[in-house]
This record gives sequence, structure tokens and C-alpha cells, in this order.
Amino acid sequence: MALRRRVVVSLCAALGIIAAPSAWAQSDSFPNQPIKLLIGFAPGGSSDSVARIMIPKLTELLKQSIVIDNKPGAGGNIATDLLIKAPADGHTIMLGTVGSISVNQHLNKLSYNPITDMAPLSMAVIFSNVLVVNAASDVRTFDDYIKQGRAESSRLSFGSSGIGSGGHLAGELLKVAAGLNNQHVAYRGGAPAMNDLLGGVLPSIFSSPGDAVQHIQTGKLRPLASTGSKRMDALPNVPTIAESGYPGFEAVNWYGFAAPLRTPPEVVKKLNAALVTTLKDPGVVAQLRKLGLEPSPSTPDDAAKYFRAESDKWGALIRKAKIKAD
Repeated sequence: MALRRRVVVSLCAALGIIAAPSAWAQSDSFPNQPIKLLIGFAPGGSSDSVARIMIPKLTELLKQSIVIDNKPGAGGNIATDLLIKAPADGHTIMLGTVGSISVNQHLNKLSYNPITDMAPLSMAVIFSNVLVVNAASDVRTFDDYIKQGRAESSRLSFGSSGIGSGGHLAGELLKVAAGLNNQHVAYRGGAPAMNDLLGGVLPSIFSSPGDAVQHIQTGKLRPLASTGSKRMDALPNVPTIAESGYPGFEAVNWYGFAAPLRTPPEVVKKLNAALVTTLKDPGVVAQLRKLGLEPSPSTPDDAAKYFRAESDKWGALIRKAKIKAD
């Protein structure tokens, strides 16, 4: 009987009927342990908020706990490096940003390329940033901001959640378009940058709406303009930079999910299904839109195409404008 079993197994293997154990085992039993969700920025920032809004529904769908692991620093590169080095079994994923996925490789010498060295899962959200100053600032309008920023002795610096972040890119794009002398100040996330703006330490921020809207509503911040091609639903009275004298100006921000390269296709498929369902859930959609963030679920292939297109777009700007990492 044992001999017969060995003969059958050998025959099946020769015919390709038995698949590689890791591929089947990982997909059939996935997830079989808590999932680590890497965030490349400090707790309290916009990407962290998106993750926390999504986790309850994701946990329900995947029937496994999901643990956020904040790894701030280097514009999200620390988290991305950890993702790329993680086991490709789907139990470590990342919520990345435009900076960590599509921009930082054009600003820094990295040991990896996010476009080719990880597996996209789905887009998460797409949104405009908003240029804000402290309510006590003497900069009352976008025109005031431009006038002060053009002065040779301008001290009107702008902060962002990190080098290569959406806010950083928006600020650099405006510097080129308007001829500003503003200096960029990189933080380890949106929350610490916002704290310095509220405290009067930092003059301005190109902020995610998730970080800024609540402070605008309470009168602590003054919004000057948004960076998208159309006004934000969360701030309908705030004009775009494009309609404020710079036609065609657009710098949207976005987040997307990724896993380590060579994660089994069936695991990628299962994670994608859970992410897409979560991003279409009415409760999740309502919470994200309240923060000015538009849910944008996608297939892994569409996410990969978007990541690459954004990399090409911002890489070209960085080279043309000779933008350097701070």
C-alpha cells in the first residue's frame, strides 16, 4: 500500500498535478496569523487615519486581526524597505503614499525600486491638498502668499509630511509656477507638521484635508487654496490654485496598498477583494469623504499602472526643476 501511494504521488508530480506546497498552503490558509500594516508616517497623520478607518471592516472580512506598525522617517522609505524585505506571504502589507511609492526613488539613492520591487494590491484614496496658514498669520489670501513668497528675503517656508510627499510636491510645483523663494521643511508625518503650524512655529503647510479640515472648521487655520483641478467637496469655498491665476496647476495626493514582491497570486487576490469591499463600504466611504478623501479601489493591475504613471510624471518634474532631497 505504501509503495502504491509513493507511485501515485510520483506520477502526479510528474504530470504537474501537485502544485508547489507554499503556493497552495499560503493561499488556502491565508491569513493564519495577524496581518501587519506598515505606515511610513507618525500616528495621527492622514495615512494613519485612513488605515484606522478601514481596519474594522478589513478585520471582519479577513477574519484576522490587523496591527498598524508606524515606521516614520525618510519620507516613508523606512516602511517601504521593511515591506520589501518581509516574507512574501501576505501577512505584511503597506499603505504607501505617492512619495514612498512613486517619488522617493527620483530623490534618493535607494537599494530598491518601489515600482518593480513590490506587488501592488489596490489604490486606496485620492485627494487634493490644501494650502493653510495659522489663523493669526498676516497672510490672509493666496495673493498675499504669492507676494510674500516672491520676496528675496522671504521667510515663508512650507512644511509637509516628508520629502517626496504630496504636500512637498505641491509646494515645489508652485515654487516653479510662481517663482517663489519658499523653503521646504520636511517632517516625519502630517501630525507633527500640523502641531508646529498650530503652534506658530511653521508659516504654512500643503496639508492633506484629513489633517487640516477639523482645524479650519474650528477657526485655528486659514485655508488659502487647494491643489486639485476642482474644488474640494469638504472645502467648497476654497478656490483652487488653478483658478487663482495658475491655469492647469494640479498636484493630487494619493495612497495605495502593496505587498512584498512574489506574494502568491491567490493571496494578492484575497487581499484585493477585502480592500475593494472595504473601500466600497458605505460607512467607510462616509468617514473618508468627511475628511476630504475620495475612496479609489482598484485592481492590482490598475494600481500598478497608476503607480508607474505617477512615477514617470513626478520624476520628470524633479529632473526638470532640479529638486533635491533636503
